[in-house]
Amino acid sequence: MEQYDYIIVGGGSGGASLAGRLAQRCPEASIALVEAGPHTDRNLFVNMPMGVAALVPFRTQNNYAYQTEPQPGLAGRRGYQPRGRGFGGSSAINAMIYTRGHRLDYDEWAQLGCEGWAWDDVLPYFRRAEDNSRGADAWHGAGGPLAVSDLCERNPVAQRFVAAAREAGFPANDDFNGAQQEGVGFYQVTQRGGERCTVARAYLYGSPRANLHLIADATVLRVVFDGTRASGVEIARGGRTDTLYARAEVILAAGAFNSPQLLMCSGIGPADQLREHGIAVLHDAPEVGRNLIDHIDFTYNKRVHSSETVGYSLRGAAKMVPGLVRYLSRRRGMFTTNVAEAGGFLKSRRELDRPDLQLHFCTALVDDHSRRLHWGHGYSLHVCVLRPASRGTVALASADARVAPVIDPCFFSDPRDLDLLVEGTRIARRILDAAPLAQLGGREIYTHAGQSDAELRATIAAHADTIYHPVATCRMGGDARSVVDVQLRVRGVTHLRIADASVMPTLIGGNTNAPTVMIGERAADFIAEGRRTDTATHAANVVA
Repeated sequence: MEQYDYIIVGGGSGGASLAGRLAQRCPEASIALVEAGPHTDRNLFVNMPMGVAALVPFRTQNNYAYQTEPQPGLAGRRGYQPRGRGFGGSSAINAMIYTRGHRLDYDEWAQLGCEGWAWDDVLPYFRRAEDNSRGADAWHGAGGPLAVSDLCERNPVAQRFVAAAREAGFPANDDFNGAQQEGVGFYQVTQRGGERCTVARAYLYGSPRANLHLIADATVLRVVFDGTRASGVEIARGGRTDTLYARAEVILAAGAFNSPQLLMCSGIGPADQLREHGIAVLHDAPEVGRNLIDHIDFTYNKRVHSSETVGYSLRGAAKMVPGLVRYLSRRRGMFTTNVAEAGGFLKSRRELDRPDLQLHFCTALVDDHSRRLHWGHGYSLHVCVLRPASRGTVALASADARVAPVIDPCFFSDPRDLDLLVEGTRIARRILDAAPLAQLGGREIYTHAGQSDAELRATIAAHADTIYHPVATCRMGGDARSVVDVQLRVRGVTHLRIADASVMPTLIGGNTNAPTVMIGERAADFIAEGRRTDTATHAANVVA
């Protein structure tokens, strides 16, 4: 019988950071981190930053490549939802952008009933996780597991984007995670020495611990309960089914799609849905799988003749071989790019208390998640609605957790999101039309400067999709309907927590990888402090 003190399900950003920190804080405890996918520490496409171009578009051993339900707001199209599979999770396939969101996002969490999750509460965890190449200050940390750095080299066309934004009247910002989020500039990235720093590389592979057991290629089918106490997990691996037992706790960190799926497969969720799939109801929790929020994004794609961008051409091919040699020998050059090198946070209206739009500038034509390729060179400018009002769902397609869940983001179900995205594209066009970018000439692929609002809305419906930040399907809160409490404990049962982006009560205004690491760090403290309290109580009882 395999038995551990703690079993963590999912080796992504939340699970890896939780496992590494908990193993450090509780060296006497045995911890199993169970991941459905493979190890990623020696995967060239994962470790090489520009490998993102090969990892996102396709279903592979490292990408679940989920599809959504047909979206009426997207002209009936199915959306595409790449999700990381393997240790590191989505931090192994993402664009490595390190942003935290706005401080008011977290203060809003506290106002919604998540006591202890305001900005001043979470900032120390961001700083503790971080090893920033610029060093430590009031906003940043140094010496933490997660490498955060400036890009090794900046693409000249990305520099043109920043110059164009300034010419268009937007403020420059050298640090989106500092005192001010608003402005345009280059992103810092989770890289070290020209290589991707996945959360697994940061917390698991960088400092292996004897009490932490990494179990790869094992799919968790359900949480096992003794009454209402989580006592283990049932897993499928190597063609057989096994049960792993947990003496202390089970923690789900399978992400915004798979954590609610696992809860429901284990009997925790909307009772009617569970019965529909023949699952015995352990706890009727109507909000499991509800409240899905994701960043909806539209992309300007412009073909240009500049070979400074990454593209498919004879000139581009001629640069690839020496570029790869330079990368493999020195970890420098074009293969260190994260593609989405620059961007910004802008306000659609001056009176807003924080930005409501985000830009990602890509040094290549990134059309339909790079699934639609174009011959030649070009660049892309993404415009994203930071706090969408639309809410979607995650539901079961089967009682078997190996079957993909039913994902319905309900994009543009609230018309305010489309209105704001139309306004955001108008704002972004000011940057496209500014001299530093306009001087490159070229031709837009799906858009043109004279589009009416009706034409632009139709174009957005035909091409918009996620920018990969689903959250909130296991909402945290202080109210009885929330799925987890403020210490991430699942309501209605015991010895079960969740530590991933699914617990966010709202979507923060930025990329979600860094906040998910913060959640894993906090979960480690909750568990370690609870363990210390339990030990002290036991010792006192023995003495008494």
